[in-house]
Amino acid sequence: MDQHICLTGIKPTGSIHIGNYFGAILPALELAKDHKAFYFIADYHALNTIKDGAVLKEYTRGVAACWLACGLDPSKVLFYRQSDVPQTFELSTMLMAFSAKGLMNRAHAYKAVVAENAQANREADFGVNMGLFTYPILMAADILLFDATLVPVGKDQFQHIEIAADIAGAFNHNYKTDAFKIPAPLVNSDSQLIPGLDGKKMSKSYGNTIALFQEEKALRKQIMRIVTNSQGVEEPKDPETCNLFALYKLVATKEQQDELACRYKAGGMGWGEAKEALFQALNSKIAPMRDRYNHYISHPSEVLDILNEGAKKARAIAQKKIEALRSIIGIA
Repeated sequence: MDQHICLTGIKPTGSIHIGNYFGAILPALELAKDHKAFYFIADYHALNTIKDGAVLKEYTRGVAACWLACGLDPSKVLFYRQSDVPQTFELSTMLMAFSAKGLMNRAHAYKAVVAENAQANREADFGVNMGLFTYPILMAADILLFDATLVPVGKDQFQHIEIAADIAGAFNHNYKTDAFKIPAPLVNSDSQLIPGLDGKKMSKSYGNTIALFQEEKALRKQIMRIVTNSQGVEEPKDPETCNLFALYKLVATKEQQDELACRYKAGGMGWGEAKEALFQALNSKIAPMRDRYNHYISHPSEVLDILNEGAKKARAIAQKKIEALRSIIGIA
């Protein structure tokens, strides 16, 4: 384990699909094996879009149960809710004084809304709340509070890490200090597009996801809906251009992959048989995690205890940082 601190926020936004698992959760858990890792549930970030309290609470518990079921070890990863660390919001206020409005104007999420409004002939800031506009500042506070130097993100979040670095640099320059470590985005160069039911990138916005923890019967039904081409049973098929096979490679052993690839190329195998092979391999991978997930969902007090314990540790670290920063800015 090296000296870098790795930090990532997990927004509670509903059911988790296998694209989330293979694209984000699994890489983050692997990263935690070699780095000091701080992983938190970004419930205040979710408030920008989820205005129903009961729904937000349900999503928060669900995402916590999901990460624990997938293998997050709270004895090795600091796991907490953003809302349980009030120092985050004090730091956010400090950072406001070093965050140029022009920098916020250039944030992708804000620019996207402005562009949509222009296309619809509405006022530029129609539907924009300050939570959305200052989202990058709160994200910077999440990162800088814990001296995180590596932040695993998708390419769409790359800019937010750059903004955090800019704000940290402005603070350090003003006070001639190195109080903030400068974070860097960590983008997995080996990440691959995980196809959904229709072959497009698996995404809730496309409605093509395969839910991670659904029961066996529902999982098989979804897999049987995966779109394939019109090749007949006897025709040879190309595993390298097949969405089914791309998903199969995520969960099958090398030997299983080689065997199924031979079946593809030889002909005599229908898509139903290929889908059944995918179901068996995927279900075998998911079943133990599904059992753990169902346990945590039915024992919410266990999840809450884990989050509370993580929050205590996080607050202790955060308070030391805030006290040092207060001294620097003259509020001590």
